[in-house]
Amino acid sequence: MAHKVAVFRKEHFNAAHRLHHPQWSDEQNEAVFGKCNNPNFHGHNYELIVQVTGEVDPETGFVMDMKLLSAYIKELVLDRLDHKNLNLDVEEFRELNPTAENIAIVIYTILRNKIDPGLALKIRLYETERNFVEYPVE
Repeated sequence: MAHKVAVFRKEHFNAAHRLHHPQWSDEQNEAVFGKCNNPNFHGHNYELIVQVTGEVDPETGFVMDMKLLSAYIKELVLDRLDHKNLNLDVEEFRELNPTAENIAIVIYTILRNKIDPGLALKIRLYETERNFVEYPVE
């Protein structure tokens, strides 16, 4: 009988962003995004939790080699986002508002291309201690 297990990798990155809709007036942006619409940007210390779920490989005893998962996160996510201005420095957010929701979707998309499609992938991203998002949701 195969056993399904979830494994998790936790990482941190720091990034600045501005929440802004370019087709809206300054007043509407301020009303919807508040302080997060600061034209000089603002930053967060993000906590990222990557969850991979699947059956335990009978030969290795792993769902996924955690060294490999760690390397993918470092190379594809942290090196791309850490200490960056998401609006200005990260291609994915040139036209996409860098909300926590959109950041989680972008991270998922980047990692999904590298992780075995037979394994389930979930991203949990904490923007603050009390505000976090999860993608995908069932």
